[in-house]
Amino acid sequence: MQIDKFFDKLKADGHFVNAYLIMPNHVHVILSFSYTEKRINRILGDGKRFITDDFVENLQANHRNDILEKLSGFENETDRQRGKLHEAFEPLFDWKECYSDDFIEQKLNYIHMNPCVCHPPLAKNPIDYLHSSANFYLGGSHIIYPIVHVMNMKDINFDKRIK
Repeated sequence: MQIDKFFDKLKADGHFVNAYLIMPNHVHVILSFSYTEKRINRILGDGKRFITDDFVENLQANHRNDILEKLSGFENETDRQRGKLHEAFEPLFDWKECYSDDFIEQKLNYIHMNPCVCHPPLAKNPIDYLHSSANFYLGGSHIIYPIVHVMNMKDINFDKRIK
């Protein structure tokens, strides 16, 4: 799965994956970023490109030209001029900085309940949906991808690293 590889890259760069939900048509994540000169928008934009490139390679290897053809019509003119051939993500994304425990709890609940409240529902219970960190938070075990509990982030200093 391409998103797992992006999570691995984030971890290799010193960042943390705290929660996730991979739906058929969108993704929700809670991430903690260590100090970096890169802006969050750039990190996530690079991740979307990384995931798209891997996704396109997989489609090419499986001769899914029908899907590739659909993805080739979504890039904007600037991207096309830079040689971009496919667009698999919306050009924008919504991110919010999580400052309070209440806000974090609200976002965890929203993320993990998503497969239960979508139409049609993909699961009756959040822990039944495998492509989610719900089982870790609600059941205590990692199902697909290991994460770091969001409350563990309180013990980490995310300010500039001292040299």
